[in-house]
Amino acid sequence: MPENKLNVVILAAGQGKRMHSNLPKVLQPLAGRPLLAHVLDVARALQPEVICVIHGHGGEQVREALAAPDITWIKQEPQLGTGHAVLQAIPYLEPSRPTLVLYGDVPMIRLETLQRLAAIAGDSAVALLTANFERPHGYGRIVRSEGAIRRIVEEQDADAAERMIGEINTGTLVAPTSCLARWLPSLGKRNAQGEYYLTDIVALAATEGLPVHSAQPEEPWETEGVNNMVQLAALERIHQRQRAGKLMEQGVRLADPARIEVRGDLSCGRDVFIDIGCVFEGRVELADGVSIAPHCVLRNVVVGAASSIAAFSHIDDATLGAANRIGPYARIRPGTHLGDDVHIGNFVEVKNSQIADHSKANHLAYIGDATVGQRVNIGAGTITCNYDGANKHRTLIEDDAFIGSDTQLVAPVTVGRGATLGAGTTLTKNAPADSLTVSRAKQLSVPGWKRPARIEKK
Repeated sequence: MPENKLNVVILAAGQGKRMHSNLPKVLQPLAGRPLLAHVLDVARALQPEVICVIHGHGGEQVREALAAPDITWIKQEPQLGTGHAVLQAIPYLEPSRPTLVLYGDVPMIRLETLQRLAAIAGDSAVALLTANFERPHGYGRIVRSEGAIRRIVEEQDADAAERMIGEINTGTLVAPTSCLARWLPSLGKRNAQGEYYLTDIVALAATEGLPVHSAQPEEPWETEGVNNMVQLAALERIHQRQRAGKLMEQGVRLADPARIEVRGDLSCGRDVFIDIGCVFEGRVELADGVSIAPHCVLRNVVVGAASSIAAFSHIDDATLGAANRIGPYARIRPGTHLGDDVHIGNFVEVKNSQIADHSKANHLAYIGDATVGQRVNIGAGTITCNYDGANKHRTLIEDDAFIGSDTQLVAPVTVGRGATLGAGTTLTKNAPADSLTVSRAKQLSVPGWKRPARIEKK
């Protein structure tokens, strides 16, 4: 890296017509985050002097989605090409620092590649990121003479011989800012698109005798951009394969690395197993020995050591202690905190509740806005009636309580320590500790009662 920090300019003004979407192209999601967010991540990792984002179509939406104090937002209007776009940023750049130009729809470029490009450019040369393609259709070609780069010709402006060139321009470059400030105002637009091409600075640099160097990425996907949903899907698969590979290198066992979706940050301890079809969103932490069965969705979750999540469970904004057993088909909603050795079984929903160690709700229950103590058993069909039509109320179940099946707890209500609620109870008043509380209609049997017979229509 040069001693001087870089200026970074990110071009993100394109409309993305081929996406056929109302969402601006740079906000299209890759691994659950906007394309531009990935580019900003790598730009910030360079610790630049300034980050300028040139926006245009859907600019207000882009700014709102990715607002941050370290970004200088610049609107390009009208949009007259890449050279015109970078020209808009010149007043905001530090003249003594080199400027790196990135693209908001090229999300997978690696930090190491940019560091190498900046090192080649130094403080006074132009450095281009190029690649060699067997089928370079659609890209600008690198024109050399005696090995030296002389200019870049866009495909629409290239002749037959130039179109045979396999070395292409990726668009990413580093150049001295003072030179850009001199070159960009002089660009012409006598070309097929009638635009001011940033690539024309290469010929100006060569004419002045300024060195023009090149570097190439280690991975071909680093420079791939997104212009349509097909390309976006292809990059998604590449990104997920990269994430899966890193997880396995860290010791995570994946049933199938092609069938995992990480749409955020996933950190794993030792001996973690993840089965097929699982989706991880936001920030998820899996401690040592955690096992995730097929088709689970975890979003912003911490899972304690040796816990197991059975198939088709959804967990959102929750914290789970050690040795929990969750699911299958469990739903744990935001605000939930589970202690150690808690069992949440099939078709059980928990919302905004705290459940202490060794408690269990194994079947068909709803626990909402509740505080549940230790060693509590919650029977099948139990619900906390937490909503009165206007406000939410809490239920308190103290340690060692036993809640019989098909019980309704009408909040606000407290079940005392060691209390037992008989099956079918509707609890509207506090249940005293160490007592049996039952509310049932008296059982009756009617001798000789006959069911109504079906009347046949004539």
